[in-house]
Amino acid sequence: MIKIGMMLGDRYEILEKIGTGGMSDVYKAKDQKLNRFVAVKVLKQEFSENTNFVSKFRVEAQAAASLMHPNIVNVYDVGEEAGVHYIVMELVEGITLKKYIEKKARLSVKEAVSIAIQACMGLEAAHNNHIIHRDIKPQNIIISKEGKVKVTDFGIAKAATSNTITSNVMGSVHYTSPEQARGGYSDERSDIYSMGITLFEMLTGRVPFNGDTTVAIAIKQIQEPMPSPRDFVPEIPVSVEQIVLKSTQKSPDRRYQSVGALIEDLKKSLVTPDENFVRVIDTESNAATRKVSRDDMNEIKKQSRKTSHTEEIRLKKNSAKPPVQPVRSGKKRRMDYENDIMDEDAEEEYESRMERLTTILAVAGAVLIGCLVIFLAGRAIGVFRFPSSGEKSDQMIKVDGMTQEEALKALDDLGLGLEVTIAFEENGDVPAGKVIRSDVEPGTRLSQGDAVTIVVSGEGGEGVTVPDVYDKSLAEAVSELESQGFQTQRNEGYSDTVAEGNVMGQSPEGGSKAERGSTVTITISQGAQESKVAVPDVLGMLPDEAKATLEAAGLTVRNVEEVSDDDETMIGKVIRLSYSIGTQVDPGTAIDIYVSSGPASTYMYVANIESPALEDPAYTEGTQCVIVLTTASGTEIYRTATTSFPLPVNLLNISEPTGILTLIYTVNTEAATVTDPATGEVTTVPGTSEQRTINRPITFIRNDSGT
Repeated sequence: MIKIGMMLGDRYEILEKIGTGGMSDVYKAKDQKLNRFVAVKVLKQEFSENTNFVSKFRVEAQAAASLMHPNIVNVYDVGEEAGVHYIVMELVEGITLKKYIEKKARLSVKEAVSIAIQACMGLEAAHNNHIIHRDIKPQNIIISKEGKVKVTDFGIAKAATSNTITSNVMGSVHYTSPEQARGGYSDERSDIYSMGITLFEMLTGRVPFNGDTTVAIAIKQIQEPMPSPRDFVPEIPVSVEQIVLKSTQKSPDRRYQSVGALIEDLKKSLVTPDENFVRVIDTESNAATRKVSRDDMNEIKKQSRKTSHTEEIRLKKNSAKPPVQPVRSGKKRRMDYENDIMDEDAEEEYESRMERLTTILAVAGAVLIGCLVIFLAGRAIGVFRFPSSGEKSDQMIKVDGMTQEEALKALDDLGLGLEVTIAFEENGDVPAGKVIRSDVEPGTRLSQGDAVTIVVSGEGGEGVTVPDVYDKSLAEAVSELESQGFQTQRNEGYSDTVAEGNVMGQSPEGGSKAERGSTVTITISQGAQESKVAVPDVLGMLPDEAKATLEAAGLTVRNVEEVSDDDETMIGKVIRLSYSIGTQVDPGTAIDIYVSSGPASTYMYVANIESPALEDPAYTEGTQCVIVLTTASGTEIYRTATTSFPLPVNLLNISEPTGILTLIYTVNTEAATVTDPATGEVTTVPGTSEQRTINRPITFIRNDSGT
């Protein structure tokens, strides 16, 4: 069991509980070796006892530890201690996307798309390392105080197999892809579906499918058509609507096939939100069920008969035994009867037509191949030339002098799915925003997915125009500034006019010029100043004095706990709080006080353990007895087996003051004869063997007590 103040792995000091979920609890802890704060996620007891789950959890957590990306909550360590399984992660000070949505009701389109882009960048890094999240939802996306979006909880979803998931874990069903709801195979496209549902919730403030039970919601995910987010928020641009609908197609083959493609469309939607550039496959026309006509049925019957005849010949050749015939249903017998009464003349006519058709197709194929050979040879020697206007090309085009947007569109129109990177360069001879050059010469032959870099002119000697992010949310401001090539630095302040969490000031100012790559400092509003309270310095005070000081500042005291500390001058005094001194918190915030109990005490056990016969006369001296000594918390510190008493024991450095001494032994009784006094019949009663246990409470001796 996790307790505040305890150490995990002789390294991580548990400070406070900061969250809980379906499968784990999360604690803030301090890494004593590296002197940094971390988050420790501890598996709940019901999952820790499932060895299959724990094994999968450790493998996945170790795989996630290999991921290092700015948009992923990094995993530092995985461990187990006394049955407690935990992972140590980067501590992100911030708010989950779920709470952020609840706080704002719904997000603006730009903010939602900006958050989705950052989350997708983290997902893309994971997919590139062959790691699938499988549990993307707003609860697993964190927005830090700096505005960075980070994805967390990699690996737990895969470990959670069907025999371990309980009802309190199934909150994810609102975001589960249809193939996951069916219990089938899931891949990267399952994460894309969940991200589409998450984007839907950011835009509308609600999930697309809801129900009274998890099963009802799962059935809706599989069967019901996806509603459009514009049904709830009409001002959502058409491009964003189409991105959501494409991401949440029921069939994985109709979704985005990679997170990179999704990111590309999300970025386009920020530039041209009202352009309908998303290619969504019409699921109704492609997946509709077509009724089989009478002619089609006749053709199927004829092919079935010919195939059955061929199969019968093959089986006779390859097997000495006749094949076992399956039991035929009434429908099957009817089809066989219809086959038997088919008109033989019609079948011969059909076979004749098939022979003519085969001959025609063979001749046409030969002519086509001949034309293709002639065309390729002529093109190789320059005989065939075609105008390039309006046609796709596999050669690099000239983009010099185009605007950045024109160049990107022209390269996209090649239809090769090029990976285009934009670099900026100050150039006084080329107007700002115009392409100076590309790293691939015009006319160079390109292949599908090739990388191309275009160099765009900056603002000359005056620098680049700084975007105006006043009164925008932190995530939106960071995304907008970084998209223009700026670094961001964050300060906090108070404002009576700007909502909490929005930008109340920036330096340099919006509209001014600054060198690309320079840092823009943004100040985030913490609301009106009187709405926050600074945690007062009560270190070194007695508990009652510290409690009175905190309450006078408008705060509340939740717990007062004693913890060990090596500084003997601080015994009985406050040595730390659950919040750092000076931290701005809301009035009424609950604070935990930690009081020093002095250096950690150790105990010893020096005694002669007496025979079980002291309590149980049935014990026979010389019988083997197993002796186990555990502390009050259940930690086993000594175990042995003996046949001789008293048994001397000398144990040092015990961490707890009390424990339990357990004696386990067997009592045997011999067979006996019994005579019935009425009949004189003699019967034999067999001997028995019974295992018995005796528990003796133990109080250990303090090492420093002098006794």
